[in-house]
Parts: sequence; C-alpha cells; structure tokens
Amino acid sequence: MVGPHHLAHWYPTAAYLYVLWLDTLALAWEYLRRNPDYRLDWLRHRRRSQAAQDAAHRWGLRLLEDPGLDARYAHPAWLPGSDAVVQLHPDADPPPDAAVFAFWRIPGHKQLLHDGKALALIARRPGHCLRFALAPGLEDGMAVAYAHRSGAAAPACSHAPDVALADAKPRPSPAALLELNTLQALDATLAGASLREVGEGLYGVDAAADWYSDGGLRSKVRRLVRRGDALMRGGYRCLAQLPPLEKGRFEGDAKRP
Repeated sequence: MVGPHHLAHWYPTAAYLYVLWLDTLALAWEYLRRNPDYRLDWLRHRRRSQAAQDAAHRWGLRLLEDPGLDARYAHPAWLPGSDAVVQLHPDADPPPDAAVFAFWRIPGHKQLLHDGKALALIARRPGHCLRFALAPGLEDGMAVAYAHRSGAAAPACSHAPDVALADAKPRPSPAALLELNTLQALDATLAGASLREVGEGLYGVDAAADWYSDGGLRSKVRRLVRRGDALMRGGYRCLAQLPPLEKGRFEGDAKRP
C-alpha cells in the first residue's frame, strides 16, 4: 500500500486534470519546473541580475520563473523559436476587409505580460491556448497582420485573434493522458515512491495485485518514470521547440538540461 507520507502530494489524480488541456509550451514548463537544478537556480538567482539572466538562458528562458507555480498561473518567457507563438504587427497596407486587432473579442481568459523584451498576450480557454507576441505600436482597432517563425508575414484574415475558438474536446486525447500519467509518476518518484507505489497510485491497488518483475504494469510504470525524468532533464526543450544544448556546453552543469 502507498504510505500516508505520499498521499498529500501526488496521489490524487484529480489534482493533475488541468494537464489534459495544456499546450506544448505549458507542458514544457511543467517538466522544467520539477527539475531540482532549475529550482536551485531559482532560489539562488530570483532577483534580476546578469547571473539570473545567464541562468535563465541556460534553461531556455528569458527570465527565471517561480517553479512553485504550475502552468495555470506561471508565465514563463521562453526564448524565441516556438511556432506556437503568433506575432502580431500593424498592417502597413491593409485591404478594405482587413482584420483588426480587437483585444476584448479574443475568447478566453486573457493575460498580458512583458517577458523582458516584448509584450506577450496569452488567451486560455478549456482545451485551447493562443499565444501572441505584440509588436510595438499595435493598438486596439488597428488593421493587423500575423507572422509565424516558420513562414512569412501575411494578413490576419484566417488567423485573426478575434476568430472564435473551436469547442473544447469532449474527452482528452491519449497523448494528453500520457502527459498526465507521466507527470504524476514523476512527482511520485521525486517524492520517494517505489515503482509499485506509483503503479498503485495511478492504476489502483487491484491493478497492481499481480505485480511481478516482468509484469506488464511494472514495465509500463517504469517507462513512465523514465520518460518523465528524461523530459525533466532536458527533453522539455523539444516541447518548447528549443535547440538541444551543444555537447560539452556548461561543463559544470553536466546533469542539467
């Protein structure tokens, strides 16, 4: 049976349900914030300084973010590169039917923040998250053009931020469930739970009744734990569309991502 010292932290699966609706950037944050070395950097460099900025860049961030905040409340400022972020610019030569930037028509809970370099807008709704980088000079009611890093700028006719979002999916995808299980398993092992305790917590005591060395459930749990550790140690960079660190870089931080 799972000991009572584990129950409060990772055992209730309901505490992880928000993970089912996170986009890849938010998932990257969930894995990064669990990294013990990142948490140590936060404690050492939470005040803004050149050392703090250098530490943030090592993790793929512009600024260090509080690892105590989950993806529902944190605003990690990732270094540029993600195709998930749409850049919005004033349209210098708009057609008569040009889309306009209408802040209050953007559906969902909106958050504006400055990431240390530019103004960012995040709009969240169950099952969806839109991320925008706002160019200087863009004002409400202006004709707007959008750009992705993977393509050239274009009028914002089809991707205008005021286009209604689709309805939330009726049930989570297998990929979303995998992330939930992975994060729960990762938290369990970081709290000191054994593989069997992880299996009982995720799948129930009855499911783990036939636990044995080569059993299917044991192998499944082991894969989840290894996957979570790999994503925490550096795999999150792929989720955030960041390049992997060059081999030999930051020699003194060999176990960091």
